[in-house]
Amino acid sequence: MRIILLGYGKMGKAIEALAKQRGHEIVATIGSRNRQELDAFSSHSADAVIEFSSPEIAFENISWCINTGLPVLSGSTGWLDQLPQIHERCQQKQGTFFYASNFSIGVNIFFKLNRYLAKLMNDHGSYATTIEEIHHIHKKDAPSGTAISLADDIIQEIDRYRNWSEIAGSDNLVIKALREGEVPGTHSIIHESAEDRIEIKHEALSRQGFALGAVLVAEWIADKQGILSMDDFLKF
Repeated sequence: MRIILLGYGKMGKAIEALAKQRGHEIVATIGSRNRQELDAFSSHSADAVIEFSSPEIAFENISWCINTGLPVLSGSTGWLDQLPQIHERCQQKQGTFFYASNFSIGVNIFFKLNRYLAKLMNDHGSYATTIEEIHHIHKKDAPSGTAISLADDIIQEIDRYRNWSEIAGSDNLVIKALREGEVPGTHSIIHESAEDRIEIKHEALSRQGFALGAVLVAEWIADKQGILSMDDFLKF
């Protein structure tokens, strides 16, 4: 298949290498500095677009894909306040849009584990819940999109939490975001009482898991339509 990469940082390069290994053609790699090149492409230029750009241009990139008629999957974070507008545009254009805060298969299994554990903890108010996430120093947004997804799921299941925040509060679920070295991504969920501590953790050992998940989804969405997610892809 033919793929356009929007965003050509470390993740974009990892996706490019894996896509080529799987026999796909990368017809363009477009970073923020050469975004004007997009106007040269049409819906016939590629089978799918993989978008891992920066928060500042993600919305514009995704809008262009939908307006052009190209199926697009996005893993960019830090722009999600505009997600409802993208959903509306996708429905209007009868386009194909797939969003995931994390494309790793392991992380998406971790999402399910987190939600199930949160459901069990709802009746045990003596436990305080905290999310800790660690990423490399180049990551622009904090907390990570993955941490926010984990927090949103906990808030759905534990009645005593209303919001997530980096600051402690009576009904706040606290997210601690750390930026260290070249860490690909570590997320921990901690439920702690005066008596004990329950912790589940996902630790990425490289970017390969994220990149492979994105390529697999690109292969899958090429003939799909609508607003899609990892639940659709993994049939959870």
